Amino acid sequence: MKNKILLIEPPYFRLFKNSYSLDIYPLALGYLSGVIKQHTSWNVTTYNADFNENSEFTEFGFLAGQGFKNYIKNLEDPSMHVWKEIEQTILDLKPDVVGISTNSRNFASALKVANLVKKINNNTLVILGGSHPSTAGKDILKNDEVDVIVVGEGERTIVELLKFIEDNKDLEQVEGIIFKKEGNIIETPRRPLIENLDSLPFPHEFAPEILKDYNKYPVTAFKSIFSTRGCPFNCFYCGAREIWGRKPRIRSVENVIKEIKLLQELGVKFINFRDDLFRINNDQIKKLCLAILEHFPGLKWVCEFSAKLVDDATIKIMKKAGCYKILLSVESGNNFILDKMRKNVTIEEIFNACKIIKSNRIELSALFMVGFPYETEETLKDTLKAIKKIKADSVTLSTFCPYPGTEIFKFCKEHNLIKEDYNPSLQNHQSREHCFCLNLDQEKFNTLVSKMEKITDNKNRRNRIKKLFSLRIFDMIKETGIKKNVKNGVRLIFKK
Repeated sequence: MKNKILLIEPPYFRLFKNSYSLDIYPLALGYLSGVIKQHTSWNVTTYNADFNENSEFTEFGFLAGQGFKNYIKNLEDPSMHVWKEIEQTILDLKPDVVGISTNSRNFASALKVANLVKKINNNTLVILGGSHPSTAGKDILKNDEVDVIVVGEGERTIVELLKFIEDNKDLEQVEGIIFKKEGNIIETPRRPLIENLDSLPFPHEFAPEILKDYNKYPVTAFKSIFSTRGCPFNCFYCGAREIWGRKPRIRSVENVIKEIKLLQELGVKFINFRDDLFRINNDQIKKLCLAILEHFPGLKWVCEFSAKLVDDATIKIMKKAGCYKILLSVESGNNFILDKMRKNVTIEEIFNACKIIKSNRIELSALFMVGFPYETEETLKDTLKAIKKIKADSVTLSTFCPYPGTEIFKFCKEHNLIKEDYNPSLQNHQSREHCFCLNLDQEKFNTLVSKMEKITDNKNRRNRIKKLFSLRIFDMIKETGIKKNVKNGVRLIFKK
């Protein structure tokens, strides 16, 4: 019989409420399972334990207050439905190896999954990979339920690791891992990054045969694409470079087009480019946009963008190629904070970028982050002014959280802003239990941020109402044949 490996995305949203859900097929599971399927003899199953087919929730915004209290409670409640579901899945599949995809926010949940695995069969090998193990390193192995961690990109490493396990070879020869051996922790050399991203299988390619409950997923679960890995920018707080590096690696336009074609054959109508920075430069953006225009007229897509890349010509070609929404990382409304973050942009440049995006009738989502160590009451007030002023269709406000292994984490440790028992899974972007500011205490910080949250929520609510109102006017004008007299269209709405 073939050896069996189970790859798991641990629950996070479902811990806030069981009917919340991560309604996507995680790209990490797709890529890892694909290379295992292609290059090993192992039987692989992928399992998104954060998926609920009866989801009432598809996009996670800000959940503080009672939501976060539920999260903490459900982490510790073994009777909660999701833990029972995970336990039964492990019992049914009886894997020899369990690989858990882990970021900082779901790390506590990942350890719960690992603990369940070991309780069922202590001989099952537990591997953790993802952004959190890549930044936190060997400290992860202080947890008895974890046997091996994969550092950095995992596709080449997991293939070699499984072959060594199968042949019962010494794991010290496998690059890119940290593991336990006879009571010692062994760290092997870092594996070089994958230069040719076109060599990787498409994440959705084998999903129909290996994804648990595949038929229960909506087709939109497969809308995500990585077209680029690596970001040349050097933001002080970023942990992504610990996995992808700073040297951009870009998939060929032909390879991306081929993946989109296969997704369209599945029924996917729009694409979410999940790149940390979409296509890195304007020339690459233009090449991809022209190819999309040629092959997929009418395709709609969304991406995350940098204000530094915004110019009218680029945004126009993106709009023409079907880009209907851009996520823009603003972070702060204060130039001193932006400089300390090493964002290499000013708030004035950001406002100008927003103006260009909106003038091209592209939906804009502005992302803000408050609580950076250098924050003061005045810098937070500047960010609040920016939230009020910015011409965005939606605003996301999160609080700063330092990730272990990053530059900013070391800075916070050196300035005694992080306690010894710090756990990013319990003090994440949705938590109000932390404050990492040099100049503000927690009480003052919470008071200021609570005010900012209310204003942000009100702005988003008004924008949603305005959007619905505009759509209704459009529908009514179409319905009644009125093409020019908007006032009559508005009057008809109120009559109805």
